[in-house]
Amino acid sequence: MLPLDEIRSLLREHDDPDHRERPRDFDPRAAVRRFDLLTGALSRRFGPSVRAGLHQDSSACGRCSVPEDGTGPTGGLWVELSNFGGFVTAGTGAHRTADSATGLSGELVTWLDGVCTAAGCVFVPLDVLLEPYDGPTPTLVDEDRILVEALVALGHEDGDDENDEGDDMRAVWADRYFDYV
Repeated sequence: MLPLDEIRSLLREHDDPDHRERPRDFDPRAAVRRFDLLTGALSRRFGPSVRAGLHQDSSACGRCSVPEDGTGPTGGLWVELSNFGGFVTAGTGAHRTADSATGLSGELVTWLDGVCTAAGCVFVPLDVLLEPYDGPTPTLVDEDRILVEALVALGHEDGDDENDEGDDMRAVWADRYFDYV
C-alpha cells in the first residue's frame, strides 16, 4: 500500500471544485473496466454472493458488496470505486464508520491492495477517508450544515438531542470522493 502521506497528497491533487461528480478527463470506459476487474476479483474470492452496481449523480463509480454468509467478513464487506484517481476503499457493515474500517483483516487489506494495483487503482484506507475534509469542493454535508445554520438563524430549533454528537455536520474525505453530489 502507498504511504498514507502519499495517499493524502493524491486526494488533494485530484480535488477539483469545478468537477464535483467526475474529473475533467474522466474516461467512463476505463472506469467501468476498473470496476469490472474489482468485481471479478471479489467474485473469484467470495463466490456468487457478490453484488455490484454502478452509481449515477455520485463521485463514486460503483459499489460491490459481499453479504455475511460464511464467505465474507463479519458484518459483510463493501468495496467502492471513486470516479476520481481510481480510488478504492472498503469496509464492513452498512455505513462508512470507524467500526467499518476495523472489521477488515490485514490479510484482506493486503489482498485488496494488490487487486487495486492490478486494476490501476489506489487503495485508500477508510481511516484516511474519515479524516476531516478541508478541500475546496462543497459536499452535501456542507450544504446540509448551511441549511441547518440558516434555520437556526431564523429561530428554528436545530434538532440537537443527546444522541447527536455533531459529527454528522462535518465533512470527511469520503464525502468528497464516494458520495452523491
